Amino acid sequence: MLTLLAKLLHALNSDSSIRQIALAIALGFIVGLSPILTLHNIAIIFFVLIIRVHLGSFILAVGFFSGVSYLLSPAIVQVGESLLTQPSLTGFFTSLYQLSLFKLAHWHHTYVLGAFVLGVTLCVPIYFISKLIIEKYRVHIMTFFEKFRIVKALKASKFYSLYSSFAGESSLSKGGL
Repeated sequence: MLTLLAKLLHALNSDSSIRQIALAIALGFIVGLSPILTLHNIAIIFFVLIIRVHLGSFILAVGFFSGVSYLLSPAIVQVGESLLTQPSLTGFFTSLYQLSLFKLAHWHHTYVLGAFVLGVTLCVPIYFISKLIIEKYRVHIMTFFEKFRIVKALKASKFYSLYSSFAGESSLSKGGL
């Protein structure tokens, strides 16, 4: 866990693309909301492994948003239930249920459908919010914290040596952490 946190800090402080980190957080949001072994989550995980996103950020986002999903559980179930019991959509879901792919996706469960719809709906705002937060972090917060004594003490610790092994020499010369 310490290594994963060091990799995330390295990504935030290095020249890693802000878009890659924000996309990893947004995709981690979708995966984190619903149970891990659903068809759409497996497809997203394969997608993440194919494209260039920051894997450490993705894994931390999945873990974080899995915890958040417990808090959002009543809203997720309510969204799924309202979609599945909508009279105008009954025929649509009945015809979809006849397909094997729909059964494998488990979208006939209120929680899975609600998590998928909520995740896809909020994925774009999460992307832009994450991008904005990372930009603000790099411009303001990172330089602000460089001045504190605790940061200087952390730089002398084992955590910083672990961090610097991932960061490489270029990030250290730029004043990363």
